[in-house]
Amino acid sequence: FRGNTRVEEACEMYTRAANMFKIAKNWSAAGNAFCQAAKLHMQLQSKHDSATSFVDAGNAYKKADPQEAINCLNAAIDIYTDMGRFTIAAKHHITIAEIYEAELVDIEKAIAHYEQAADYYKGEESNRQVVFIKTNKCLLKVAAYAAQLEQYQKAIEIYEQVGTNTMDNPLLKYSAKEYFFKAALCHFIVDELNAKLALEKYEEMFPAFTDSRECKLLKKLLEAHEEQNSEAYTEAVKEFDSISRLDQWLTTMLLRIKKSIQGEGDGDLK
Repeated sequence: FRGNTRVEEACEMYTRAANMFKIAKNWSAAGNAFCQAAKLHMQLQSKHDSATSFVDAGNAYKKADPQEAINCLNAAIDIYTDMGRFTIAAKHHITIAEIYEAELVDIEKAIAHYEQAADYYKGEESNRQVVFIKTNKCLLKVAAYAAQLEQYQKAIEIYEQVGTNTMDNPLLKYSAKEYFFKAALCHFIVDELNAKLALEKYEEMFPAFTDSRECKLLKKLLEAHEEQNSEAYTEAVKEFDSISRLDQWLTTMLLRIKKSIQGEGDGDLK
């Protein structure tokens, strides 16, 4: 018992030291102290406190050592999954994915953590609407990166899945047109006929898509592509962009399609 008391005291001292290092903005030392506290909590069989300290360590290390932050957050995730706390584990997988995106620029690893987070959210039964939104958010990140990495089939499957799930949701159905639009663009990069067939399928599944600006743009692009008319293609994109600004992802995809019209070689196309 006395031994446990001493370990508890050491835990408290490490946590106090960590917080003081945070105030001094000495992030590595703060991370290290939180890590020591986490290990001692585990020694005391206090899993929840150990996981919390590992998360605190990860948050401190984020400012100084991204890889060490990931190690600490992974340690916390292991404890949370062991406890069956999958929603919290999912949240930390997203944090790791964001570190890989922004700090370490390893998109493949970011994708893996977003996928894991989505899987954990899918298995969660509580508050279906919130879980549904969080799952979709992770899956859409995966789809966007998959398309950038020219993994078009993977991107198409996700956009179609999210679009289909969303179109039946009264609060979210307005977003479905965007996901079907992105799926069709991925089809278009691979093959023009695929894009035409996909477009027909989406209009049939989701009649509201037909009147959307996205659907009208796709039809103009398909026509321009069929005629190998680069100017008509550019004009259709410009017109769309004047009302709804194109983001970086859409610009990249539209340029990849345009390259096949201009005969500049298909280096970016699968």
